[in-house]
Amino acid sequence: MQNIVRLAAIALPAAFALSACATTAGAPLADGSDVALGQRAYVDGPIVQPVEVVEDSRCPMNARCVWAGRVRVKMVWIRGNGEKQPFEVTLGEPTQLADGQFTLESVRPEKRTDIEIKPSDYRFSFRFAGGL
Repeated sequence: MQNIVRLAAIALPAAFALSACATTAGAPLADGSDVALGQRAYVDGPIVQPVEVVEDSRCPMNARCVWAGRVRVKMVWIRGNGEKQPFEVTLGEPTQLADGQFTLESVRPEKRTDIEIKPSDYRFSFRFAGGL
């Protein structure tokens, strides 16, 4: 009887751990409207993942600037075979991807002079216009 109790004490936590992994792996992907760095998202066809903010030279909302600035983000396109293809997007500029145009439409939060944006704070919205 003691052996059965010991086995149950080991098997039960292991079963819970495995079920947690299965639940996470099957979780649906985010859409392209509110994507964090490192998060995979399904964007009207391609599955992508923003990896790094390469440049954020936007004019802070509480400042006056001569140039509006730009945001560039390093991305990964996760192809159907699992291959990861790197590419880069610039806010508001369509980028050729597969058979269509991939666009970084917005970046949040707004840039400010008095607050530093941490990488974990960034959220992106993307759009993909597929080919014919």
